[in-house]
Amino acid sequence: MQVTETSSDGLKRTLKVVVGASELADRFTTRLDEVKDTIQLRGFRKGKVPVGHIKKVYGRSLMAEVLQDLVEKSSQKALEDRQERPAVQPEIAFSENKDELEQVMDGKADLAYTMSFEVLPKIDLVDFSTLKLEREVVEVDEETIDKAIADLAERNVTFEVEEGRVAAEGDQLKIDFVGSIDGTPFDGGTGEDVEIVLGRGGFIPGFEDGLKGAKAGDDVTIKATFPAEYQVPDLAGKEASFATKVKSVAKPVKPEINEEFAKGFGLDSLEALRKVMRERIEGEYAEFSRTKIKRALLDALDKAHEFALPEALVQQEFDQIWSQVTNTLQQSGKTFEDEGKTEESARAEYRTLAERRVRLGLVLAEIGTKAKVEVTQEELRNALFREARRFPGQERMVYEYFEKTPGAVQQLRAPIYEDKVVDHILGEAKPTEKKVSREDLLKMPDDSEAAVPGAPAA
Repeated sequence: MQVTETSSDGLKRTLKVVVGASELADRFTTRLDEVKDTIQLRGFRKGKVPVGHIKKVYGRSLMAEVLQDLVEKSSQKALEDRQERPAVQPEIAFSENKDELEQVMDGKADLAYTMSFEVLPKIDLVDFSTLKLEREVVEVDEETIDKAIADLAERNVTFEVEEGRVAAEGDQLKIDFVGSIDGTPFDGGTGEDVEIVLGRGGFIPGFEDGLKGAKAGDDVTIKATFPAEYQVPDLAGKEASFATKVKSVAKPVKPEINEEFAKGFGLDSLEALRKVMRERIEGEYAEFSRTKIKRALLDALDKAHEFALPEALVQQEFDQIWSQVTNTLQQSGKTFEDEGKTEESARAEYRTLAERRVRLGLVLAEIGTKAKVEVTQEELRNALFREARRFPGQERMVYEYFEKTPGAVQQLRAPIYEDKVVDHILGEAKPTEKKVSREDLLKMPDDSEAAVPGAPAA
């Protein structure tokens, strides 16, 4: 096999690979030997078909198999021998001369093809100890815990029907209603024994306000307008009339925060409840703090590394982002003009985002390789279990999807690998701690990354 570099431009490479006709013939003969004892044709016993007859009947299909296998193996060997690291799968091209191809198929000419690809760039990693990073921390004080427990009590309010009670904010009403537009009932506009808590915003604007001041037994006609962006186009922006029967009014009964309240959550005491709430809040703060420092780290890595990017990877990433963005706009019925942009400016913006993601992906991969970061089978199993729990009753379907779908496991592996690489970097960068308020911790920077649904940072 002969390999010649025919062009080299930046990250782009083109190689010409030539495999001699003699090697091609040897491989064809080997393939014949492998199949001759398994072939059965009319007029011949199994394994007794003459080789010449096999060539006549199956020669071209066997040669096609040999060529495919040879191209795969020779192209891989060419890359390994040259220690090339393609960014994407190389493009293979053969001669367009049909006579030459026929000669190859007949085993009378050398197999020759070209490989075109982009290589991964050389990356000089920054010294992580030079990265100036701050980990924001918030102290969980007693007042925060008091508020969390008060909110918990608010979420566990019960309701007690009170005869003659006048409905007010926070009360629970049981109602029947029939909605109509211009005197004509509409689909989905009827309900019986519907429970509604005034102030929770469970209905369209204006509906709950129309129930305030009502008592059990009252018949109320409520005028309310559907939002302009309501999910049912036929109702969007239209005023409706709801003939409503109030069947009961119940006052909210807030539980008293005491030992019995704590025992209702399976805890021994109010102090145990406070401890659980503290741990939960600290966990939430720690998770948010990690999100922010990870973002700051990725920003720092992006600024600290500058190298040529493989165009194919950037284009792939851009196509994925652009598909997400345009699908989201289409589903919402909006345009780029509604977002205050032109399509041209949006393309430039998301192109920059694609470049950032590719750059960070390559940097993190390089760091992970040098640090020998690996994702264990146990970590993958735990991630799969968490994913399956998101779909109660459909766990088996989730397992089968990841078992049978090529590349699906990578969806689980990638974020685990990224987090482990981030942990490795933070361990060497040794960020300082900065005490901040809860409000400051919860502030996140606004940028185009957030505009892409489900977009990871790298």
